[in-house]
Amino acid sequence: MVFRVLGLGVLGFAAFAAASSGLVAAPGSDSTPAVQASAGAGARVPWRTTLALERETGAIAVTIDGRPFTTYFFGSAAPKTYFHPVRAVDGTQLSRSYPMADVPGEAKDHPHHRGLWFAHGSVNGVDFWAEKAGATGRIVSTGNPEAFVEGDSAVIRDRRRWLAADGRQICTDQLAVKITSLPTGSFWEVSVTLEAPADGPLVLGDTKEGAFALRLARWMTLPHRAQGRDEPGVGQMVNSVGGSGAGIWGKRAEWVDYFAPRDGQVYGVAFFDAPSNPRHPTWWHVRDYGLFAANPFGRHDFEGLKDQPRIGDMTIPAGQSVTFRYGVIVHLGDTQAADVAGHYRQFSGR
Repeated sequence: MVFRVLGLGVLGFAAFAAASSGLVAAPGSDSTPAVQASAGAGARVPWRTTLALERETGAIAVTIDGRPFTTYFFGSAAPKTYFHPVRAVDGTQLSRSYPMADVPGEAKDHPHHRGLWFAHGSVNGVDFWAEKAGATGRIVSTGNPEAFVEGDSAVIRDRRRWLAADGRQICTDQLAVKITSLPTGSFWEVSVTLEAPADGPLVLGDTKEGAFALRLARWMTLPHRAQGRDEPGVGQMVNSVGGSGAGIWGKRAEWVDYFAPRDGQVYGVAFFDAPSNPRHPTWWHVRDYGLFAANPFGRHDFEGLKDQPRIGDMTIPAGQSVTFRYGVIVHLGDTQAADVAGHYRQFSGR
């Protein structure tokens, strides 16, 4: 069974993005301004503000102007729920296809890097980051996510159970994702509320293997070494404190932007860490080969404190909860052209 919900509208964040990007429609026009494509890049037609949700067994698809944008997968086929793919305004896919699909030329490493997801490598001692049948945990939907269109945004909410390999429930969470179409991309607001069980605390262990993450396409990566050979790359990473390149791994920052050129156009994805999050500004598990993750739990790994392997543990008392909130902006242009810092100020309420 498939249901379809449509929505129209222009919200304040979209107007802010249009103004900050310099792509503003002519006075009196009700049309979205055209994306300025570089020579040789081909015609790029941005979406307007028509969103639709289509629900099938185990999946909720988000389309914009009738074009596929992303899908929330919550069925039993995968060990965790995730969004895939992540696309730019012109439909260019920015996320890696593997392991959901086998695409020639893509790296086949880290099969647990599925689209956009939230997980962690040590939750009361259970690994929910890796995917090893019979050995690692699963993050499963309760089976009936809420999905609706609100103005020019698609909203998806789900309750999930974190289960050990033997079926024990370690904890629960509440996931909420709001995706807003922008003239030059999209903005995602993601919150995850982790809930400790009533009969004991929940310990989020100190490990770099986490937590809010996206695996980017091969063409977006920096020069890196993979499977024993040097791989070229034209991508770049920068953070809010002026760092750049692979050296920003393990550093704390309010935001990180990952971008690269393709066919004459620069595409980027920026992650924002909300000021309300515990341990803000977070550490970043971002790699030159395309892993992009915010991780507030991996202090001993990130700061080289090998003699203090639990210094970054976070304990949620029995029956209590903690909420993590993130922003994701999918944009055109590099960090400065997309005004990533300005978008962060808008997101953080500053």
